[in-house]
Amino acid sequence: MTLNMGYGVSSAILIGLFVASVVSQLMTKKHYPFLFWTVILSTSTAGTTMSDYMDRTLKFGYTQGTLVLLAILLVIFAVWHFSDQSLSVVHINTPKVETLYWTAVLCSNTLGTALGDFLADDSGLGFAGGALLIGSLLVLVIFAFYFTKSSRVLLFWVAFVLTRPFGATMGDVLTKSSDKGGLDLGTIGSSAILFSTLVFFIFYTTFKKKEVDEEKVVLKLGK
Repeated sequence: MTLNMGYGVSSAILIGLFVASVVSQLMTKKHYPFLFWTVILSTSTAGTTMSDYMDRTLKFGYTQGTLVLLAILLVIFAVWHFSDQSLSVVHINTPKVETLYWTAVLCSNTLGTALGDFLADDSGLGFAGGALLIGSLLVLVIFAFYFTKSSRVLLFWVAFVLTRPFGATMGDVLTKSSDKGGLDLGTIGSSAILFSTLVFFIFYTTFKKKEVDEEKVVLKLGK
């Protein structure tokens, strides 16, 4: 929107970046947090423009676009399930399964964007109301994780899909003008805040993982 490239061109560029980052991820033999989160970030940005392209340029609208993307995601899950007998993200150890995983992530982010736009624009809830609704659903997922025996795989994918509309509606809260119920930080200001937050948590989780790994080594040596 800021550079006036349009949704089609933006989608092509960001899908290209997504493919490049996924290929790099598939070629690595170790887990590199920054590469992993680069792929996640590329699915998020590509998903946003793809959703907007479907909803606005192709005139699907938010409701129809959401249903189409949901159907595509279910097809991806079906192919994944019949290929690997599981949708778990814990044991992704083949290029085929990892490719299906990243395709599901991209589709989930695209679906989440369409759902977030629907909540913000067509549901009557507005940006803040949509963020509050999705945030409440995420709290319920967390509650189900800790206090029920619900499928962890199901809860993971439900939470993953919900984080995207939460991010989309919160992004609107940050970027939109005050007369529309937003904080009027603009796209550049909001992107800077969110990117800084992402980098902080990447560093935090990376260092925490190192601490856990070091503790495991100490325990093994102690034995």
